[in-house]
Amino acid sequence: MAYIGKTPIVGNFQKCDSLNASATADYTLQVSSTNVVPESVNHMIVSLNGVIQEPGATGGFTVSGSTLSFASALTSNDTIDFVILLGNVLDIGTPSDATVSNAKLASDLISGETDIGGAIADADLFLLDDGAGGTLRKTAASRIKTYIGGGITEADQWRLSADQALTTLDTTTLLSGVWERNDTAGYSQIGTGMSESSGVWTFPSTGIYYIDVRFVFLSAGGGSEYNTVDIWSTLDDSSYTNQSWSNIAVQASSIDYNASTGTFYFDVTDASQCKLKIQYYIQGNVTLKGSSTANVTHVNFIRLGDT
Repeated sequence: MAYIGKTPIVGNFQKCDSLNASATADYTLQVSSTNVVPESVNHMIVSLNGVIQEPGATGGFTVSGSTLSFASALTSNDTIDFVILLGNVLDIGTPSDATVSNAKLASDLISGETDIGGAIADADLFLLDDGAGGTLRKTAASRIKTYIGGGITEADQWRLSADQALTTLDTTTLLSGVWERNDTAGYSQIGTGMSESSGVWTFPSTGIYYIDVRFVFLSAGGGSEYNTVDIWSTLDDSSYTNQSWSNIAVQASSIDYNASTGTFYFDVTDASQCKLKIQYYIQGNVTLKGSSTANVTHVNFIRLGDT
């Protein structure tokens, strides 16, 4: 389409830093102290001693890279008035700050064309809105993994190390000093692990824990109608609450095994105050089975996530 009047001109127009003439024909072109390279000698306006110079080898100057070369060496009496770079007339130059809108971005700026085609690595980058000032930020996958948690950070398993003959009737007894961490070949805990002292369990860190207790009872003929597993917790290292109660009967007629389980999700908000106790209640002569080589009566502690 033809234009009425002057045709619009676009380009990255730049005025070069001042040049001081001296006894040489060659000068380095810079903008803001940074070397610049003109599109060609015909994309420049050079004024020397108040006269616009003709570009090209047959004219007043040539250019190679960032070097402007006059047809002959100058002297200190000469004055390089200015050098203007017209840029590429098809180049709109560098947009001003905050002038590019979302509508001007290509729809496939981020698309399947840039799919990495493999598993996400810690060094991969993600774009996200900071949620406050609306600023688009980038972050590494390793930081996202740290923020959401890298999976289970604590998993520990303890067991009753030997049989316990339980003969006291109608009582609630704290199991103390009879636990050992699983040490069978192939076992591996995650994290620091639990600690037990005088029947009180201490957690290695805050978080939401899953506690799973399994008691195995044996009767050699005496039997027991009530055999329970109790999980008690405290939030102040003082007052305990019964959080889980499970009962199982053991037959009296012959040798009989039976198992009772208890579970509890415990929100440990303060590792120095939130504690746990595991107790049993019996009504008859039974044996609480244990072993130092396999899990019989045992307990699992798994940290599921942050508090």
